[in-house]
Amino acid sequence: MFTRRTLGGLALLPFLASRTNAGALRTSGPTLRVPEDFATLGEAVAQLPAGGGVIEIQPGAYREKLIISQPDVHLRGMGASPEDVRIVWGDSARTTPGLSNASTLVASGDGFRASNLTIENDWSIQNTDPSQAPALFLKADRAVLRKVRLLGAQDTLFAGSRNPLAPCRQYFAECYVEGHVDFIFGNALAFFDRCHLHVLDHGTGFITAHSRTAEAETSAYVFDHCRITTAGAGRYYFGRAWRPYARVVFLHTQIDGRIDPEGWREWTPGTTRTFETASFVEYASTGPGGDMTHRVAWAKTLTAPDVANWRLGRVFHDADWLQERPHGV
Repeated sequence: MFTRRTLGGLALLPFLASRTNAGALRTSGPTLRVPEDFATLGEAVAQLPAGGGVIEIQPGAYREKLIISQPDVHLRGMGASPEDVRIVWGDSARTTPGLSNASTLVASGDGFRASNLTIENDWSIQNTDPSQAPALFLKADRAVLRKVRLLGAQDTLFAGSRNPLAPCRQYFAECYVEGHVDFIFGNALAFFDRCHLHVLDHGTGFITAHSRTAEAETSAYVFDHCRITTAGAGRYYFGRAWRPYARVVFLHTQIDGRIDPEGWREWTPGTTRTFETASFVEYASTGPGGDMTHRVAWAKTLTAPDVANWRLGRVFHDADWLQERPHGV
């Protein structure tokens, strides 16, 4: 049986984000409506001023690729559920150079928000050749996504940063993210709150591939009270370290699917040794896959007092930007 190291008394607070949130409470900006005011989402984005605004989207499938660079752009699905508004495209790394170019939606403007809609890359549905095909490429600070569905296969969600020494802060609440290989990847300081993570049928699958490159960097992925489901009979893991100092935390996870008993895997077993510096943490998992007694020896567990350091208010302790705004979502 493998044993785990305990992070009892570990001082985690120095890494938590404490940058200025100037402009976080913006309350002005136009509200544009699709398709009432503009036939396409791209036309609406192009008409937003430099300070951003809200785009209200009526139910329907919008097959287009979006690039949003303005700050404080808010996409609001106006349907009864996230399934009613679907933004979809089908590029991949095979069809266009660079993962951002292959993404259905790229958002780099700080203060980006989205709610009650679906962002999808359907490359894996339209093509049999496997390829990296992100649905959302997110490099925005103070980003908030609520009740958003992110659909893809490999590399579904890039939650990343422009500057690794000042990671983008990103908050996902009650979102659904599906994929199979490294389908949440990047180097943001991202908090997933009550989200549903679904692993598609695949031989081997990884939920996360975090890319923290140095101990001084303050990024991490934190999953709090999330649920994991899986399809098929493959070997599925919480994640592997894309870069040597990857940091991923799973708290109170309901595991209803087939997470491998070891939990985590080396990036390339027998070749890389990222496990020596990566920080993979789990606490109080439950459900059929929640048995933590057979995790890899280098996985970590928290003591109950340490868990408080990974709660939302400590990870984002300057979190006025999480609040609702009169013209936001």
